[in-house]
Amino acid sequence: MAEQLTDVITNDQLAVGAAFPSTSKLCARFGVSRPTVAKALDKLQAAGLLSEGKQGKPRTVLSLPKRKESANT
Repeated sequence: MAEQLTDVITNDQLAVGAAFPSTSKLCARFGVSRPTVAKALDKLQAAGLLSEGKQGKPRTVLSLPKRKESANT
């Protein structure tokens, strides 16, 4: 689940400082329970990708995930 949420940053083209989708929106999007999403969000926070979630304030993107891109030559 954490990997899927990391992909949200890339797929939704979220920039550093952008608001991350709410837990309820992520539950609906992936069809999983709130505790499952919460654990994955905690992993992304621990990895430094997202800010801490606080009541009434959305999580924000702190850094972009590192992806291995194929070189275009």
